[in-house]
Amino acid sequence: MPEPAEDPRQNRAAHVRVPVRIEEALGAAAMAAICLISMGNVVARYVTRSSFAFTEEFSVVLLVFMTFVGASAAFATGEHIRITVLRDRMGPAMRRVADAITLLATTAMFALIVYYGAQVTYDEWFWRETSPGLGNPTWMYTIWLPILCLAIIGRVIGRAIAVWRGRAV
Repeated sequence: MPEPAEDPRQNRAAHVRVPVRIEEALGAAAMAAICLISMGNVVARYVTRSSFAFTEEFSVVLLVFMTFVGASAAFATGEHIRITVLRDRMGPAMRRVADAITLLATTAMFALIVYYGAQVTYDEWFWRETSPGLGNPTWMYTIWLPILCLAIIGRVIGRAIAVWRGRAV
């Protein structure tokens, strides 16, 4: 009897100490919530000829949440979008240099998002800004931006350690 094929993602995530399943579960929950909200809106529009316009607020926040959780998982497993046409032509030493530069630039970019996202969140909390649809405090939505970017930075640092130790491609 033939052996079952290995999942290539398991090999890529072998170096990960914090399970990628966390991001997968959070992303799936966000996607399920978006589907339920959208389906409820469609049914309500069909039955009552009016929509729940305020639900767009939740859908947008969940979509952004899902995007950042997916980015975190992609960095953990090395499946993030990258252009490797030049890197693939380099020798092993130059590949490590290119990877280091890429990981440093990625960390810097997400650190900036953490910094400015935290500033925006604080300003919204300080000025008691509310959302137009439901009147909820907007900081409840924007606080996820710096938190999830910190998670991405953690995954990028983990990836950098794996690359440095030669355990990741």
